[in-house]
Amino acid sequence: MMGLMASDETRTDTRTETRTETRTMRQTETTRSTTGTRAWTPWMTRLLVLGIVLAAVNLRPAITSLGALLEEVRDGLGMSGSVAGLLTSVPPLCFAVFGVAAPRLARRFGPGAVVFGGMVAITAGLLIRPYAGGTAGFLAATALALMGIALSNVLMPVIVKRFFPDRVGSMTGLYSMALAFGTSIAAAATVPVTNALGGHWQPGLAVWAVLGAAATLAWIPFVRARKASASAESAESAGSAGSDGRRADADGRRAEQPRLRITRSRTAWALAVFFGLQATAAYITMGWMAQIFRDAGVSAGTAGLLLAVIMVMGVPLAFVIPRVATRLPHQGPIVVVLGVCGLAGYAGLYFAPVGGAWVWALLLGVSNCAFPLALTMVGMRARTGAGVVQLSAFAQSTGYLISIPGPLLVGVLYQHSGGWGLPIALMSALMVPQIVVGVLAGRDRTVEDEAVR
Repeated sequence: MMGLMASDETRTDTRTETRTETRTMRQTETTRSTTGTRAWTPWMTRLLVLGIVLAAVNLRPAITSLGALLEEVRDGLGMSGSVAGLLTSVPPLCFAVFGVAAPRLARRFGPGAVVFGGMVAITAGLLIRPYAGGTAGFLAATALALMGIALSNVLMPVIVKRFFPDRVGSMTGLYSMALAFGTSIAAAATVPVTNALGGHWQPGLAVWAVLGAAATLAWIPFVRARKASASAESAESAGSAGSDGRRADADGRRAEQPRLRITRSRTAWALAVFFGLQATAAYITMGWMAQIFRDAGVSAGTAGLLLAVIMVMGVPLAFVIPRVATRLPHQGPIVVVLGVCGLAGYAGLYFAPVGGAWVWALLLGVSNCAFPLALTMVGMRARTGAGVVQLSAFAQSTGYLISIPGPLLVGVLYQHSGGWGLPIALMSALMVPQIVVGVLAGRDRTVEDEAVR
C-alpha cells in the first residue's frame, strides 16, 4: 500500500512539474508575441548576412572615391597640399571621435539600430558633400559620412561575435572581403563613372550614395530586433528562474561578471597600436597613392586602376587570412609576412614607380590585409561578448587617433619637399613598429586575463 501511495505521489509530482514547465513555455511564447519577436529563422540569418555584406561594402567608397579624384577636388575647391593632407586625415579623426560612442549607443538602441543610422549618415553625407559649396561644407558633409562609417566599423566585430560565435573567422573574412570589394570598386570605377557623367567630379562622388541607400534598406528589419529579443530573453530568464533556482543563480553570476579595465591590458594596447599603424598605411594609400602614380607619369585612369589593384587584393585575402588566423595559436607570422610585403612595395615605389607599378600595387595590396587580421584578433583576444565590445571600441578609437597625423604629414612633406621621396621613406619607417606590435598583439592570450577589475 505504501509503495502504491509513493507511486501515486511521484506521478502527481511529475504531472505538476510538467504543467509548470508547460505554463512557463506558454508564458515565454506569449511574451515573444507581445514584444514582436519570433524565433530566429534561417531567413533572418540570411538577411543579416546580406546586411553585414552591404554595410561592409559602404565602409570605404567615401574615402577611395575621393582619392581617385583628389586633384580635381583640390582644383575645384582651391585646396593647398596641406589642406588636402588635412582632408585625408579626416577619416581616422572621425573614426576615433565617433567610434567611442558606438558601444554606448548600441547598449541604448541596439547594434542593429546604430548600424542602420550609420548607413543613413553615409548616404546623406555622400549626397551632400559634392554640392555643399566650399571647403568647409565639403569637410562637414564628409565628416557626416565618416561618422556613419565609424559607428559601423566598431559594431561589425560585435555583431559577428554575438550572432555568429562559432563562425567568427569565416564571417569576419566575408565582411572584410566585402569591405575590400567596396574599397576597390570605388577606386577603379570613380574616374570612368565621372567621365560617363559628363566629366564633373561632383556627380562622380555623389553616385556612391546609391550603395548606402541599398544597405539602409537591408538593416531596417534589425532596427527594433535587438530590443525585442532582449525583452524576450529577460522573460525567458525569469521563467527559467522560477522553475530552476540553480539556473537563476548562474544567470546572476554571469550578470555580475567583473568589468574590464581595458587600459590595463598590454594586449589591448598592442592591438590598438597595431590597428593604428595599419590604419595609417591604409589611409595614406587611399588618400595619396593614386596621386603618387599620377605624379610619376601614370594617367589618371591607370592610377585609379592601380589603387583598385591594391584594394582588390583584399577581396580573396580578407577571406583567407581570418580563417587561417583563427587556426593559429599565434598570429605573429602573418603579421611579419604582411609587413615584409609592405616594405618591398614601398622600396619599389621609390626606385621604379612606373616600371614596376603593377608589382608594387600587388605587394602593397597584400600588406593592406593587416586590417582584416586586426579585426580577427579583436574577436580572438576577448573571451566574452562584452569583452569584444570594449576591446573593439578601445582598439579602433585609439588606433584611429594614432593614425590621424600620418596622411596629414605626408601632405606637408610632399608640399615642402616637392616630391614623394620623404613621404615614401616615412611609410617604410612606420612599417617596422607595425610588425613589432603586431607580433605582440598576436600572442595567445585574452584581455580578460589582464584587465579584470
